[in-house]
Amino acid sequence: MASEGILLGMGNPLLDISAVVDDEFLQKYNIKLNDAILAEEHHLPMYDELASKHNVEYIAGGATQNSIRVAQWMLQIPGATSYMGCIGKDKFGEEMKKNVKEAGVNAHYYEDETAPTGTCAVCVVGGERSLIANLSAANCYKSDHLKRPENWKLGATRLRKHSTSILLDFSLRFLPNPYSLLLSMLLQITRQGVQVFLMNLSAPFICEFFRDAQDKVFPYVDYIFGNETEARTFSRVRGWETDNVEEIALKISALPKASGTHKRIAVITQGSDPVVVAEDGKVRLFPVILLPKEKLVDTNGAGDAFVGGFLSQMVKQKSIDDCIRAGSYAANVIIQRSGCTYPEKPDFK
Repeated sequence: MASEGILLGMGNPLLDISAVVDDEFLQKYNIKLNDAILAEEHHLPMYDELASKHNVEYIAGGATQNSIRVAQWMLQIPGATSYMGCIGKDKFGEEMKKNVKEAGVNAHYYEDETAPTGTCAVCVVGGERSLIANLSAANCYKSDHLKRPENWKLGATRLRKHSTSILLDFSLRFLPNPYSLLLSMLLQITRQGVQVFLMNLSAPFICEFFRDAQDKVFPYVDYIFGNETEARTFSRVRGWETDNVEEIALKISALPKASGTHKRIAVITQGSDPVVVAEDGKVRLFPVILLPKEKLVDTNGAGDAFVGGFLSQMVKQKSIDDCIRAGSYAANVIIQRSGCTYPEKPDFK
């Protein structure tokens, strides 16, 4: 059974500023539909324009934080999930803390006094979304925060007592001496042999510009999640010369592994197309729950919700089939609502 502290997420906490916009707005800021990018200088005025001229919603976001919130919602077990990342000491940071506490997640934020809380503009057009992230404080995480006893026990130290699963996105590329402290935690995890380490490909630009960081951490990763665009970028950067998602998933699952305790499983979502799961040199396809277009509200957070639903069953030691079914359920719920939000309780059976 899942228990308190069974799942820890580490990543970029961003406050989503979500609004329905039009094609003219996208063109003004040179935004492509369904894109996920880092904000450049010409994007910066967009955040104030969204807040002042549109009906916006503020939602605690960031890929890993979304997944952790959804997993907590699916589990309905007080304190089952924890989360670490960096926010600013400002009103958006306070909003973030309030939002996550209400979600039931045990958040241990590092609060930076020099940078504002990171934000993500979520521009929705016809139910499709584009994400423009201004990381700001999320890029200021300090390793000293992870070293604090109350935080370290959420990961490496706590693992001596019971199994914990850790989900990470590549926001922690900002740790000094790239990944030295994180790798120390991973070594402790893999030596004990019963823990599960998971990672999200996060975004195409991560696959493109942070290959070295990925290569350092991937040998320790048991589950790798991504969508078809991220997978194809991952393939192109590595010179695999294939856009076939099934082939790419197989290659990802076969990447070298530092520990033989757990096999690697690659899980690639493809929107309304089947989910691709690669393990043991084989590929399986899982259909998703199809939704009539008139019920689609917002695809923002759909992939994150899928991961959260998946994890909610994985920590219960359910089968891959059940994990995928839960992931599809969670994603289906989220896309019928604005932002990565959900009703009070799930009705997943």
